[in-house]
Amino acid sequence: MKTVILAGGLGTRISEETENRPKPMVEVGGKPILWHLLNLYSAAGFNEFVIALGYKQEVVKEYFRAFWAHNNDLSIDLSTGAVEGVHARIAERWKVHLIDTGISTMTGGRIKRLQEIIGRESFMCTYGDGLASIDIADLVAFHRREGRIATLAAVRPPARFGALQVEGTQVKKFQEKPQTSEGWINGGFFVFEPELFDRIKGDEMWLEHEPLVGLAQDGQLSCYLHDGFWQPMDTLRDKRLLEDLWASGNAPWTRPVATNDAMRAL
Repeated sequence: MKTVILAGGLGTRISEETENRPKPMVEVGGKPILWHLLNLYSAAGFNEFVIALGYKQEVVKEYFRAFWAHNNDLSIDLSTGAVEGVHARIAERWKVHLIDTGISTMTGGRIKRLQEIIGRESFMCTYGDGLASIDIADLVAFHRREGRIATLAAVRPPARFGALQVEGTQVKKFQEKPQTSEGWINGGFFVFEPELFDRIKGDEMWLEHEPLVGLAQDGQLSCYLHDGFWQPMDTLRDKRLLEDLWASGNAPWTRPVATNDAMRAL
C-alpha cells in the first residue's frame, strides 16, 4: 500500500524556517520532519511513498537523490570519479516517488494529480508537517474492518496555553501545552479507497472541503480515535517542542500505540 505525503504547501505560518525550503524539510533533531514521517510508516511495514511536491520541490528531490551518500561513508577516486561505499550504515528500504503537483494546487488537487501512479488501490495519506504516536498498522486494519471509502484519525488538539491545577492560592500542578481532554479534530492521518478520486474535481479543490464533507454526509467516512501524542509543526514554538522531545531520547512518535479499540469501548 502506497503512502501519499502532502509536501507542496508554502508553510507561511513558520516562514522563518521555510524561506529556502518546504515545510516538510524543516529539521527536528537534525533530520527533516519528512524523514521522521517515513520512519513512522516504515516501522509498520509500509515502505513505498508518493510525495506530492510544489513549493521548493528541488530541495526535496536533492535530499533523496543524495540520501545514500549523505548517510554513509564513502571512498572517492578523484582520478576517475568512482564512488564506493565504505561500511554502509544506512540502507533504507524506502521507494520514494517525487511528483510535482504544482505550486498553487490545493490538497485535494494534489491527491487527484497522483491518481495514475496510485491506480485503483487503497492508499494512505498524511500532511508533511505533523507527528504522532499513532499505530499505522492498526489504523489500516481498522479501515479495512469498517469497509468505508475513507478513514481519518481523530486526535485531541494541544492546548494553546499552559494548564493549571489550583488549590486556593497555590498552583499544585503546571503543565505546558497539554493535550485537551475534550473534543476531537482531524489529525491528518488518512486511509482512502480509490473511489476518493471521483470526488475531487480539480486543482482548486481542498481535500478538507467537498470530498471529506461529502463522504461524511454519505456515511462513507470512518473515524479512528487516537488518544495518544499528536503535534503539528505550525510555529517555531512547535518546532522547539518537537526538538526537545527528540533530544530527550524518548520521542513519542517513535513508540506507536494503538488507542482506538480502547476508545471504542468507552
